[in-house]
Amino acid sequence: MLTVFSGGKVNDRRRMSRRSFLQVGTCTVGGLSLSDVLTLEAAQAVETPFVKDLSVVFLYFSGGASHIETFDPMMDAAPEIRSQTGEVATTIPGVSFGGTFPRLARHAQEMSVVRSFHHRNTDHVKAHVEVLTGGMDPTGQRKTGFSMGSLYARLAGTNSPRTGLPVYSLLTTPEIDPQYRQELTRVRRGSWAGALGSPYSPFEPGSKSAIVDNMTLNLPQDRFADRRRLLSSLDSWKRRHDQIASVGGSSKFNDQAVDLLLGSASTALDISLENPALVRRYDTSHIPVGFKKFKPSPLGKQMLMARRLCEAGCRFVTVHSPGWDMHADKNNPGMVTGMEMLGRTADQAVSTFLEDVADRGLSRKILLILSGDFGRTPRVNKNGGRDHWARLSTLAFAGGDLRMGEVVGKAARNGGEPQSFPVSLSQFRATVTQSLIDVGQFRVNSSVPRELAALVENQVPITQLMP
Repeated sequence: MLTVFSGGKVNDRRRMSRRSFLQVGTCTVGGLSLSDVLTLEAAQAVETPFVKDLSVVFLYFSGGASHIETFDPMMDAAPEIRSQTGEVATTIPGVSFGGTFPRLARHAQEMSVVRSFHHRNTDHVKAHVEVLTGGMDPTGQRKTGFSMGSLYARLAGTNSPRTGLPVYSLLTTPEIDPQYRQELTRVRRGSWAGALGSPYSPFEPGSKSAIVDNMTLNLPQDRFADRRRLLSSLDSWKRRHDQIASVGGSSKFNDQAVDLLLGSASTALDISLENPALVRRYDTSHIPVGFKKFKPSPLGKQMLMARRLCEAGCRFVTVHSPGWDMHADKNNPGMVTGMEMLGRTADQAVSTFLEDVADRGLSRKILLILSGDFGRTPRVNKNGGRDHWARLSTLAFAGGDLRMGEVVGKAARNGGEPQSFPVSLSQFRATVTQSLIDVGQFRVNSSVPRELAALVENQVPITQLMP
């Protein structure tokens, strides 16, 4: 029998870490079988009827995407304010996007943009924390709060009851550009679990994180000396399971355990299983990204991976897109160069994602969020870049159960602060949380500590977007 190493006595099965859940090995005395764990996760799902059947994909524009060159081009403003990449008309009358978003403009009716999103933190390191926690840590010093993804994992359970996959994931890629590497460090820092504890940290596929390491099949070397013998053993185990199942001796949780070990979760990470034509539509590798050092853009495949993870049981996936710090200085490109690179990349990747989830009937099951650490200065600097600015920031939604085709708020004529319907970080967090959690059911069924419950029950979302 295969079991899950618990790392010692398990005092609280519902709060079991991913290490105890996912590090699989041979039988040890007193260990929990994987089917036992899946049974526990299913019980947890029954105990959390307030969890909606919906996933969030948070495409995080690290470095601070300009609110003007993305979703509010302000072409009637002065030349030094208006979008440096022009504008493109959308399917919403009178509404335009920045000029590097022609494909997204055709999907505007399937999106809602917020033109009055704001906060006050213009330091990259601190702003990453403030935004990714949804304002729970306004200092950005990681002295309070935790990421929105970690909060969701704490409320919903750390792992999918269907596949065992962690519900909170962070999709990153190795970075070679020095600035991009800094931003990778920052997004990891902002995605923290805080006082909730490491079990609620994001699963980061492809990294060398402890969580990824703990997802490997861990079998003793003295029993399985090489991969061939390991595969032979697993094949034999699968045949025995099939024989048991054929005579009605296998529970659904044993079946899920087999699926998890033999590929249900791992295949979510293998995009080679997708239709090659779809992979090509997503593929943004023809666009080199960077400033001092360049690599083929991985964003398209990251977005495809995000969709696959959602289908496999992840419920909060953050996708890291670095490079949006466009000062036009020695470390960063200007607005035109940067948006022709990253804007075009996002346009293709996000548009394909929206088309893909629609084709699969998942548009109402997956909420896409587009935002970053802050916006950019309303006036272009002397070198053709924009500097740090948080009093207006980029924010857009697509899909899920929110109202689409909306434009929330308006920027002042100077492009620097909200003129109407200002939207705060707490409203942003409440909108995300209440998209994932049924508040009415939560009040009746939740047993979480009151300080956590207050983060769900006592917050006001962006009312114009709520169904």
